Amino acid sequence: MNNVTNKVDESAELEQHATARVVLIASAAALGGFLFGFDTAVINGAVDAIRGGFGLGAAHIGFAVSCALLGSAAGAWYAGPLADRWGRVRTMQVAAVLLALSALGSGLVSGVWDLMLWRVVGGIGVGMASVIAPTYIAEVSPAQIRGRLGSLQQLAIVLGIFAALLSDAWLAGSAGGASKPLWLGLAAWRWMFLVAVIPALIYGTLVLGVPESPRHLVAKGRLAEAKHVLRQVLDMRSESALDRKLHDIEQSLRSEYRPRLRDLRGSSAGLLPVVWIGILLSVFQQFVGINVIFYYSSTLWHSVGFSEADAFSITVVTSVVNVLVTLLAIALVDRIGRKPLLTIGSAGMAITLGLMAWCFSQASGSGATLSLPAPWNIIALVAANAYVVFFGLSWGPMVWVLLGEMFPNRIRAMALAVAACAQWLANFTITSSFPALAELGLSFAYGLYALFALLSLAFVLLAVRETKGMELEDMRE
Repeated sequence: MNNVTNKVDESAELEQHATARVVLIASAAALGGFLFGFDTAVINGAVDAIRGGFGLGAAHIGFAVSCALLGSAAGAWYAGPLADRWGRVRTMQVAAVLLALSALGSGLVSGVWDLMLWRVVGGIGVGMASVIAPTYIAEVSPAQIRGRLGSLQQLAIVLGIFAALLSDAWLAGSAGGASKPLWLGLAAWRWMFLVAVIPALIYGTLVLGVPESPRHLVAKGRLAEAKHVLRQVLDMRSESALDRKLHDIEQSLRSEYRPRLRDLRGSSAGLLPVVWIGILLSVFQQFVGINVIFYYSSTLWHSVGFSEADAFSITVVTSVVNVLVTLLAIALVDRIGRKPLLTIGSAGMAITLGLMAWCFSQASGSGATLSLPAPWNIIALVAANAYVVFFGLSWGPMVWVLLGEMFPNRIRAMALAVAACAQWLANFTITSSFPALAELGLSFAYGLYALFALLSLAFVLLAVRETKGMELEDMRE
């Protein structure tokens, strides 16, 4: 009897094929990651124009840039329950609508408060897409290529950042400046937001054509539809293999335990040690200041002597570097391991951020009159891009990899939600505080981020476990 069962299991596994269709479906879902990157980075080119146009101080511009992250935290937290109720595809469609409305509203605002409102709306869409897209991809992918298809999400995020910064540079260049009028009498910075309607509509249109997750269909008792999707997406032709796959999904759903917040409680300051490690991974990923580079870099380089056009070009180059090192990280993660890459990244970021802090200590003036003389401006530029290399090789993708696999099965979903929420809140803290920190001095700001990078190195060496090659069932609390 065991031989028969083993043959059935083996047959079901062999029946799954990595079809072109499943790659296209996963790519369509990963566009949510593209919008994630695009929506969060697009404000980079608009910061100076918004600040000048609405007469904002450091605190107000910091909140205007970062308020979307509060919406993202809420969207990420509620995305799971909504996807269980409405389905993965419908939830992705809702996220696309929210992102399109946010882009339209942000580009047509009359004041800073309605800009903040529309940024929060877009943030909710980003948070939803950031959770549902990888979930959907995992649920429709064949086991043998699930990791590679799942990596499309991270690649889509950095491509979204690149596209946003490139479009910012092109629009500002076409108008002669971000605050100058472009088409229909609207300033270029408004078009920076409005162009985000295009990828949002493309995303919404593409997900209209993708099938619902078989797992969700089985959970809702729609077995015939689930079987049709499995046959269509995984190219499973054998009825016995299809029935076996449906049976496995049903058994998984019956035995699945839905964790609650109380399951995360432990003796280490009220939480299980592994939960604290997940939270600190998320917090350190943001506290090293990476999003300062992607949200404020055009303002930064403009303020220290580069022309506005050169500042935009530098920002685009930085985003290209980010894409390339993310590809390198995807190639290395299963060869070198998670912990070694994090260690290399932390050490490299501490050095490059410290060098940036030293460079900006040589600056003269403050605020709009800040000037960074040669050769310090070039050294700071090289150090900033080296910092992006070290981050993109390590803490960018590795934190998401670890959060997806480090928690025990029984608490994985809830622990991941808590860690992801902590990440958005840490992102908000760093992004909103940077303008005020910059007024105290860029040397102080980058010195602070260098300190956090150094602390992250000690944290990795002392607390983070290597998970390379480990089965998910072997993860401990």
